[in-house]
Amino acid sequence: MDSPDQGVRGIPIQYEQDKIGKIILSIPSIGASYEGFWLNNRIIGTFNQMGQTLPLTLSPGEIKLNRPQTPQAPFPYTTEEVSFTNGNVVLRGTLVLPEGYSRKTPVLLFVTGSGKQNRDEELFEHKPFAVIADALGREGIATLRYDDRGAGESTGDFASSTTEDFKADAISGVNYLRSRFDKVGMIGHSEGGTITLMLAAEKLVDFAISLAGMAVSGSETLIWQNRIALADAGYSQEITDTYCNTLSKAFEVIVHGGIMPKAEELDLPDVLKENYLAVLNQLQSPYLKQFISIDIRPLLGLIDCPILALNGTKDNQVDYRSNLEALHGGLSKNARNLIEPVKGLNHLFQHCKTGNVQEYNQIEETFAPEVLTLMTEWLSDFK
Repeated sequence: MDSPDQGVRGIPIQYEQDKIGKIILSIPSIGASYEGFWLNNRIIGTFNQMGQTLPLTLSPGEIKLNRPQTPQAPFPYTTEEVSFTNGNVVLRGTLVLPEGYSRKTPVLLFVTGSGKQNRDEELFEHKPFAVIADALGREGIATLRYDDRGAGESTGDFASSTTEDFKADAISGVNYLRSRFDKVGMIGHSEGGTITLMLAAEKLVDFAISLAGMAVSGSETLIWQNRIALADAGYSQEITDTYCNTLSKAFEVIVHGGIMPKAEELDLPDVLKENYLAVLNQLQSPYLKQFISIDIRPLLGLIDCPILALNGTKDNQVDYRSNLEALHGGLSKNARNLIEPVKGLNHLFQHCKTGNVQEYNQIEETFAPEVLTLMTEWLSDFK
């Protein structure tokens, strides 16, 4: 037990539970005890100490997540709130300017992964883009991270947008940085990594970093994710193959036309038939229709700027093997390219046990320090 008002921590408690579920706590060092029952996520009971008896209901307190890597002021660099436009969409973000910066200072535009996200790519109070920008700023590298359209302080309709729209937003960001810096690069995470490689193929950036980027098709990525999910749920290999082959055919019909597989004709458990119907409904969205057709492998040979591509070996959202193999096989030879798996990291580049999404908020680490070091060392060639 802790008593914060008295500045006391770690008082030993003896705990037991009887056959009818009563919780009994004894605190010998202060002559106290407590007895109560669980009811609706609370413990309703009585506190006893030194002959005094008081009713006491225990309720869960506010969970405060520990995020030790989140940057804290003061900073050895300055920041500037900026905006740029893509048509009628206004994108607002934070420009990190290292001490003594000039036009010759290298700068990177950050591009988030899928889903509506703010400039820090915040998830469960993790702020990976803020952590990366802080690390780079301390090493003399400028960065610009911005809120996705429709998120944070940016305008625009996110729900009806596609990867092509997010790519156009990123191009506008690069154009803005070109007006202020001579060496402009990009760093993208997940879908943002794919967009980064697209812009590299169009010769729009001078160097690029892909973090857990997708180089194989969107269709292959979604099918691989489903295989992982079905295996985790305990389905047999036969059922998994049937379901994933059906999805593959459905994706093919969405992209190229044909006859859609019917749920009632599938040899699958009812719950998976319902899931399949839900997927077909989701595929009506402009975003998913385009996403499954994305395949940047034919573009990789057009990239001639240096590429750093990293994927975690415990990533359960983007398969590190197939995507890094695609990059190794498709990119032109460049002595500055570095294409590597990072052992033991999940999709967010956290050290983890399983790589499952459910772990993300439980892990205190926001971003693996060794990857921050690897990136800053790789970028030092451009300073």
